[in-house]
Amino acid sequence: MNYQKDAPPPYGPAIPSGPPPPMMNPATIVVPMTFGPDSQTLVCPSCHTTINTSIRKESTTKTHLFALLLCIIFCPLVCLPYCIDSCQASNHYCPKCGAYLGTYDS
Repeated sequence: MNYQKDAPPPYGPAIPSGPPPPMMNPATIVVPMTFGPDSQTLVCPSCHTTINTSIRKESTTKTHLFALLLCIIFCPLVCLPYCIDSCQASNHYCPKCGAYLGTYDS
C-alpha cells in the first residue's frame, strides 16, 4: 500500500487537538433557594460561611399601589402599607459579607 506522507492514517477517527472542553464543577452550581419572611440559616454562596440571614424590609410597587388606593378611598390611612410587613418585601443579606441572597415578597 502506498500512503502519502502528509495524509492521516486510514484507520480510526481523528483525535482533536487543543485543550479539552471545560467541565462543570458540581461544587460551584448554585441551587436557587426560596426565602421566607423570617431569617434563615444557610451557607453564604459568596463567603462560604454558615450564617443567619439579615433582613431588610423595603417598599415595593405593591406597597405604593396600596398607599395610592388608600389615598383615593380614605386619605388618613395612606401610610398604613408602609407600616405593615406583609406589604413590603423581605430582602435577605449575608451579615458577614453583605451579599444579597434573595427576596421574599408575599
